[in-house]
Amino acid sequence: MNFCSNCGSSHIDFIVPSGDERKRFVCSQCQTIFYDNPRMIVGCIIENDDQEIMLCRRGIEPRLGFWNLPCGFLENDEKIEDGALREVKEETGAEVKLEGLHIVYNLPKAQQVYLIFKAKMQSDYIKLTPESTEITFFSLKEIPWEELAFSSNAFAIKHLIDLKENPKLNSLSIGSFPF
Repeated sequence: MNFCSNCGSSHIDFIVPSGDERKRFVCSQCQTIFYDNPRMIVGCIIENDDQEIMLCRRGIEPRLGFWNLPCGFLENDEKIEDGALREVKEETGAEVKLEGLHIVYNLPKAQQVYLIFKAKMQSDYIKLTPESTEITFFSLKEIPWEELAFSSNAFAIKHLIDLKENPKLNSLSIGSFPF
C-alpha cells in the first residue's frame, strides 16, 4: 500500500495498531487503519435459558447506537466457527456454545456474506466493550425492529421466530438483501 485512500498521504506504516493483535496498514497522517479481511461476516444469534436473544448496542460505526447481533469480519486464517466465537467474546465477553449454522445472508452491494450461528450462553457472564455499549436479552416479542443495525440481523431473528412457530422448517435459511 503506497497511499492512504482516505487522505491521500504516502505516510503508510505496516504496524500492529493499539488494541489489535495483527499488523495492519495504518496511515500516520489521519490514523486510518486498513483491514485486509475477506468479506465474510461471522457471528451468533445467542439464546439464554429464558429463550431470549442477546442484542448489543453498537459502540462503533457504522450504525453507532443501533442494536446488533455480535458479528464481525472473519480473519484470513480462521475457521468460521472460531471467528464467530471470537466475535462474541470481543463484543460481549460471553462464552457460548455453537449449535449450528443458522443463516447465510448475502449482501451483494457491500460484497459481504454473513454466516450467523445459533448459540447458547454457557454462563451469565457478559461485559461491555468499546464495540458494545449495552447488552440486553430480548424476548422475540420485544425485538426493537426499527433500531436494528443491519438487514442481516432482521433476517436472522425472523428466521428464528419462523423456526419456533414451525419446527419443521429447514433449520438453515439462505437469503439476500432485499429479503
